[in-house]
Amino acid sequence: METETEPYVRLASLRELHQVVAQLSTARSMADTLQTIADGAVAALGFELAAVNLVRPDGDLLVAAVAGSDKAEAAIAGRTGSRESWERRLSMGERWGELRFIPYTEGWVLDHDDVPQWHTTGPAPRYPDEWHPMDRLFAPMYASDGELLAVLEVDKPRNGRRPGPWGCEALQLYASQAAIAISNARLRGNMQRALIRLEREQQALRASEESFRQAFEYAPSGMAIAEVGGESHGRLIRVNDALCRLLGRPGSVLRRYSFADLVHPEDTGVLLRTSAEGGRAELRLARRDGSYVWVSLRNSVVADAADGPQVQLTHVEDIEERKRHELALAHRASHDSLTGLPNSAELRARLGGRICDTTPDRFGRTAPAADRVTDAFEGYGTPPPRAYDHHEHVVAPDAPGGDGKGLAVLFCDLDGFKSINDRFGHVCGDAVLVEVARRLEQGVRDNDTVARLGGDEFVVLAEGLGPAEASDLAVRLRNGIIPPIRVEGRAVRVGASFGIGWAACGMTTEEVLESADQRMYIEKRSRSQGRRRAG
Repeated sequence: METETEPYVRLASLRELHQVVAQLSTARSMADTLQTIADGAVAALGFELAAVNLVRPDGDLLVAAVAGSDKAEAAIAGRTGSRESWERRLSMGERWGELRFIPYTEGWVLDHDDVPQWHTTGPAPRYPDEWHPMDRLFAPMYASDGELLAVLEVDKPRNGRRPGPWGCEALQLYASQAAIAISNARLRGNMQRALIRLEREQQALRASEESFRQAFEYAPSGMAIAEVGGESHGRLIRVNDALCRLLGRPGSVLRRYSFADLVHPEDTGVLLRTSAEGGRAELRLARRDGSYVWVSLRNSVVADAADGPQVQLTHVEDIEERKRHELALAHRASHDSLTGLPNSAELRARLGGRICDTTPDRFGRTAPAADRVTDAFEGYGTPPPRAYDHHEHVVAPDAPGGDGKGLAVLFCDLDGFKSINDRFGHVCGDAVLVEVARRLEQGVRDNDTVARLGGDEFVVLAEGLGPAEASDLAVRLRNGIIPPIRVEGRAVRVGASFGIGWAACGMTTEEVLESADQRMYIEKRSRSQGRRRAG
């Protein structure tokens, strides 16, 4: 039977309980929340000692907060009990609603397990509901999905009695509110850790972007970023100062172009064949003054895992000096050092590039069964060319099925050059050779080849000429050589003899040159005999 004061005590305790529950939501961290739970149990629930055992990620329970006794806190705070031992406690206790009570008569079996505990022995209870020092009372705290979050353990009721129905209900209510506070604290902790991780990632990203910006802007060689895909594919969207200096164009102007707009027309194919994903190419880019500079392009794509390629990063290295050196070496290897004309090896290479080693039939075909096909088409016009025969065959002007024109090979030998060397020395002779080379180049078309075969011998390759046109060219070139050449204050003269041969597929380069050489000797002998008869 309740006393007259008990209702007032309950009301005061209820108010105190509401206050401590309200304090649970003010804690800023998980540690503060757990300590507030322990402190509230002592302040509002009438117990002298409370401990919060928090479930760790590995499943064991850690004594995370203790209230009511400094000695108990020093003895058990921070210690861990296994999940197995805790499951044993929660399963063997008497069920007081959601609470678990283990009386001293049964709890002795738990004295030597690994769960941290603070209990003292004492005499047997004097009345049925008297609290014994070895009694144990637990309030499990669960999340909304049933996950065990922690266990609140209380001890030493101030009135010395086991809690009655109201006390048990208050403890259960407090435990449920504490579970919510722990869930919220865990959520806040996860959010705070996520925010910290996000901030670190953003800081790392900003640092990375700044590092890239500095590396891009201050790179000693050219750097460019271009769009990938879409209507503006290849357009430069960012360039550094080194590229602007290299091409002599401001960044605002370069951002209007793509590399396809700047590449030398002869190098367009090289650019198109260059892979956007790690491709390399050596080509020429246009400068503002109209000149071209040799560069090495290296591409890489900055890709996004979800959206695919985003932009293309291109490294542009100035290789003008190296390329000039390479071209100079190649030029020296293929050109005469005195006159600058293609040398004998280059002449043979150009001539060999136009003729093949197969003699075409009168229809211009070179298939192995050409004779049989020719017979089959006898009297029925020209059979179609072979699909696999892509070579444009060279034939002599008088060859059957030809158009009267061919690749003329003019062999030139200087008359009287030896006497100039003998009388005035090799320095004078070299000067004469240089001037003759210049006059020969002036007398031919842009696509014709003038080469120095060696000594005082020159060869001219002129394509698309008929016999009369080749003869006229030889006369013009001879007339261009005959005028006096001034060397070291004196005027010297040389003549020239020309032999005209014709290149044709099925001939070797040596046979072509030998044919023109023989015709030149015939021409020279004929002229010599003519002069003797005239004398």
